[in-house]
Amino acid sequence: MTEAAPRPTLEAVAARAGVSRATASRVVNGGDGVRAPLVERVLRAVEELGYVPNQAARSLVTRRHDAIAVVVAEPETRVFADPFFALQLRGISKELTAHDNQLVLLLTEGRDDHARVGRYLAGGHVDGALVFSLHLDDPLPALIHRAGVPAVFGGRPGWGDGERGTGATGPTGATEPTGAGGSTDSRSLGPLASTVYVDSDNRGGAREAVRHLLALGRGRVAHITGALDQTSAADRLDGYRDVLPDADPALVAHGDFTPAGGERAMRELLDRCPDVDAVFAANDLTAVGALRVLRERGVRVPDEVAVVGFDDMVPIAEQTDPPLTTVRQDIEGMGRLMARRLLDALRGGPDGAVPTPTGVILPTTLVRRASA
Repeated sequence: MTEAAPRPTLEAVAARAGVSRATASRVVNGGDGVRAPLVERVLRAVEELGYVPNQAARSLVTRRHDAIAVVVAEPETRVFADPFFALQLRGISKELTAHDNQLVLLLTEGRDDHARVGRYLAGGHVDGALVFSLHLDDPLPALIHRAGVPAVFGGRPGWGDGERGTGATGPTGATEPTGAGGSTDSRSLGPLASTVYVDSDNRGGAREAVRHLLALGRGRVAHITGALDQTSAADRLDGYRDVLPDADPALVAHGDFTPAGGERAMRELLDRCPDVDAVFAANDLTAVGALRVLRERGVRVPDEVAVVGFDDMVPIAEQTDPPLTTVRQDIEGMGRLMARRLLDALRGGPDGAVPTPTGVILPTTLVRRASA
């Protein structure tokens, strides 16, 4: 068996470039203070020798690991079954890869996993964390704060009933929350008051969906919610109620963002409100379940019941029967922006000072297809 050739060392790079080891180290580790001709010689030597920095040694020098934890507060059966997570992870992965950072995926099945994630983050294995799909009673935000790890959250924070509403236009065409639904004094949030997050305009998108159904002449517009322990579902329900504040409570059925939840809720609606003529579903998967039940019951869509979803996950929305009218949110773009804001914070200083403002809400758009 042939022995593997020894890995090129930093000393070899320095010798090939004709510089000191300290100069070669500064160039390899991205330090300042090296003249451009020397930088070029060191980089050429790195390429010629095929030198790969020792990450452990580099971390001792830079105090950076070039690794980001992506924490999804859901079990793996949900994460790998729902295309939403794949899109958001793809956006995160693209941004991290573009900046030569590794993605470390952490999922939570239960409370024991929360403690495990907290210990991992506190162990200094990663430079920061991207966290999404949190539930209202989730201990992860406090665990992450105690770990001292810079973090960006996907979705409006729900702890302390934080900011609600959609607010005014912010960076890159996004909107900044103004507390239109009532905001909490930041002192009540303690160390989490300055939480950095990226979200979509869930409430505004829901309003647009319901207004569209009313514009079609529908008079009994129902809503199938998502999991109401998540702020996205609560905001979409609030958007529905903004437009229909006096709607019959029987027209609201509770789902859980899954096709099975959409099926259950649609059956409930048809049984107790047989005159329903429109449904706004909390996401596309919920709408898929609702459409399945309507087809089983012989209800024609959109002639008898119009259906609107939320997400615009194209492989789903374009393949439903009929194709689904839905509210589009840029899921992949939200993932990229989360990663970008975290990387910007990490470059901001050794203490991981976060950029302001703390919240960015991306706009949504109604995409009209045949279901409504």
